Amino acid sequence: MTNNVVITVSCGTDNPNRATRAIHLATVAHREGKNVTLFLLDEAIYLAKKGLLDNLRSATGDVADDLMTYLQANEVPVLACTPCAKARGVAAADLIDGARMGTAVELIHLACDATVISL
Repeated sequence: MTNNVVITVSCGTDNPNRATRAIHLATVAHREGKNVTLFLLDEAIYLAKKGLLDNLRSATGDVADDLMTYLQANEVPVLACTPCAKARGVAAADLIDGARMGTAVELIHLACDATVISL
């Protein structure tokens, strides 16, 4: 059984429940001792944009910003799909601390050696 977990998410502020749940699952996996990477695709790239998580929460009350702060503090990789970000006018300089651009090739390499959870 692998100790690596990749969580991919393709929704952002358009679906606060799923978006927040993805960040929550990344937090839980890290707390369970897993090597976690959060990979943001499509609308989810907005989750890594500075200032956008301030008011995002799920119906269960989980606050996306609090969960992302945990990931940042624990240096969990947060990758924003480069073409997805470019298509939405999001540049590397717009990303929160600890987040960076990532490519499809990188996602495939990560996924080949991990359990993948997709939201």
